[in-house]
Amino acid sequence: MRPFRYERADEVPAAVATLVREPGAAYLAGGTNLVDLMRLEVATPEVLIDVRRLTSDRIEELPDGGLRIGAAVTGSDLAADPRVRRRYPVLSQALLSGASGQLRNLATTGGNLLQRTRCPYFQDVTTPCNKRTPGAGCSALEGYQRDMAVLGASPTCVATHPSDMAVALAVLGAVVTVAGPDGGRRIALTGLHRLPDHTPERDTVLERGELITGVELPPPHSAARSRYRKVRDRASYAFALVSVAAVLEVLDGAVRDARIALGGVAHKPWRATTAETVLRGAPATRASFVDAAEAELSQARPLPGNAFKVPLARNTIVSTLLELLEEAR
Repeated sequence: MRPFRYERADEVPAAVATLVREPGAAYLAGGTNLVDLMRLEVATPEVLIDVRRLTSDRIEELPDGGLRIGAAVTGSDLAADPRVRRRYPVLSQALLSGASGQLRNLATTGGNLLQRTRCPYFQDVTTPCNKRTPGAGCSALEGYQRDMAVLGASPTCVATHPSDMAVALAVLGAVVTVAGPDGGRRIALTGLHRLPDHTPERDTVLERGELITGVELPPPHSAARSRYRKVRDRASYAFALVSVAAVLEVLDGAVRDARIALGGVAHKPWRATTAETVLRGAPATRASFVDAAEAELSQARPLPGNAFKVPLARNTIVSTLLELLEEAR
């Protein structure tokens, strides 16, 4: 690990100003991803600005019945909160499947959203990687492809986003609150992360110096059911090959509302809007669920080494919706 300077800011504006002033600076919260990247020399910040104590570590009620989650809330606290488990089970399930207890005890909500891909070529500084070194090339295109994207990828990058929590937040319609040099702003979770296009080195739409301060969840509909299912090589600890976060509301045998997000298949949490459109108003049946999944995945462009992800995603979507249908009866 290369030497660095450590600073602890007293307030958010001071942290933002320092990051803007220091081109080699980075924010540090739980550090569960950043420190690993520093050890690999994928990330080489010259200054670490400790923001762990600057943002809230509380989960608070909002006037409309939703929840505000401070950026410093740990994964363990968020997953165990009774309000989250009762109102947003999809989020609690995603967190519990996302990491070991030790990591959840340290990792923060804000940091979870900003974790970087676990693509082996991104983490190996001896191999070409456009995300790590723009213009270097993408080693995965002719290399190991099992974990790579099948949706929304580009010739410059086929890496996937690793967060389970972000997939659940995407399906819940969460909003991220941010503080930056030009003040605060609110970003829909589905608009926070970027597809690679021609600039895969940019994971999010955040500007230099912007700091996530919290996440807001809208109130859940009392009749809706939610679930998170993660398919991985081993249950003990592994990133998703495919994951599905789903919210389903059924009325009189028809789908009144459906929301679906996928993980492990794209550069960002993938909101399955095509499948949602097919489902709304359709009969709540297996056939409808299959039609919706196939419509969403018709735009998939798998690589030779990960073509299995397309039927795997279809089957996982269908089985998750069937479980929610059974729960709603």
